[in-house]
Amino acid sequence: MANRKLTEGPVWKALAQISAPMSFGIFAVLSVGIADAYFLGQLGQNPLAAVGYIYPVTTSITSLAIGLSAGANTVVSQSLGREDEDSVACRLALHAFGLGLCLAIIAAIAFWLAHPWIFGLIGASDEVMTEVSAYTNWWALSFPFLVMMMITNSIFRAHGDGTTSAAIMIFSAVINVLITPLLVFGWGPIPGFETAGAAMATFIAQLTACVAAVTYAVRRGMLALGDTPLKGIRDSVKDIANVGAPAALSNAINPAGMAAVTAAVATLGDTAVAGFGAATRVQSLAIVVMLALSSGIGPVVGQNWGAKREDRARLAVRAAWTFCLGYGAALAVLLTIFAGPIAQMIASDEGAAEYTALYLRVVGCSLFGYGILVTANAAMNARSKAGWSMGLSLSRIFLVYLPGAWIGVTLLGYIGILVAAVAANVFAVLGAIYTGRKTKLVSAEDGWATGFKPLKTSSA
Repeated sequence: MANRKLTEGPVWKALAQISAPMSFGIFAVLSVGIADAYFLGQLGQNPLAAVGYIYPVTTSITSLAIGLSAGANTVVSQSLGREDEDSVACRLALHAFGLGLCLAIIAAIAFWLAHPWIFGLIGASDEVMTEVSAYTNWWALSFPFLVMMMITNSIFRAHGDGTTSAAIMIFSAVINVLITPLLVFGWGPIPGFETAGAAMATFIAQLTACVAAVTYAVRRGMLALGDTPLKGIRDSVKDIANVGAPAALSNAINPAGMAAVTAAVATLGDTAVAGFGAATRVQSLAIVVMLALSSGIGPVVGQNWGAKREDRARLAVRAAWTFCLGYGAALAVLLTIFAGPIAQMIASDEGAAEYTALYLRVVGCSLFGYGILVTANAAMNARSKAGWSMGLSLSRIFLVYLPGAWIGVTLLGYIGILVAAVAANVFAVLGAIYTGRKTKLVSAEDGWATGFKPLKTSSA
């Protein structure tokens, strides 16, 4: 069975081998949402408005898949680090896969049944609801395949293979983007399905990518029934859920919090909302590299913790945070210099562009803190301390960002919301150091605990 040991060699190299390809994978996934918005926007206002309602909700539901992936990565990577028999890691992967499939089917059915109530509650009109329902029917059908694909990808990464995981993500995104205009507008004998066509494209892409991922995992011996497929399933499910449930909630917190912050922005008018939304889209692309790093640090910490190499796990955390500092500094400079041109390119009008540029200049200086947050959360999940990561995310949103945004907009207007965002990201750094100490991922001897000191690049 193919397996890259992450318990040997330079830690930075282990992180790079998984994180670098994941940058392309995550960027590809983000491109799907952009493509849907572009093509559906050509159909008129209602389909585009439907996208605006759908994506925050589906992003929150997808947090279930992210949480289950974190749980799968934890149990499999720790098993590999302990050097259990291959059949043990394979059986744990199978249990994670089965649990994910069952929960995904339940969640998909529940969402399909409840979607009229959900979108009616958040204000979708009857005309928009028709478009929402057309999309939701196919999206719900595709969700189990998304979950199975994401769990299988997490199994690849647990084995130290970020390239295959990223390739599957890119493969799915390419299929999705290529067939979306075909199914939305139609061509030749193929009729145009309009809004439903965008979701149909997602279904086809995720089904195809899921089959490819699972087939490859089976051929490589990472996923198989084995002689005793149900052995230890109760303990496996418990271990996966202990990480997966808090991790899912942690990932759902950010979109939910951003929706509440957007409500504060809305008090300033539609132009401010348009500028704020455009800026957050730019931000999502700018932090792709740090999101990829959070995908890479989980397997490294998991394998090394399982191998009782806590020193290497802590070194991986320091390496990741040091990278976030450097990348964040470079990003701050670039966003400060090019905020104006970027805003003019992506914002809907001159007024919105001003709001966008101001966000990029102010909040851009603190994005390193968000990178430290997501890498700290991933490391704690891999360490089987997902409760701490959930607490950190909850505290950042509900103790700092959300109340700060409402107080800030009341006292200072738009700039007050931006100050709250900066404060939330700075708080994330302090919170990551504190929770890192509590979970033993940061020690008193580390520079991040007592004052920064240069990172040693040895393999110890």
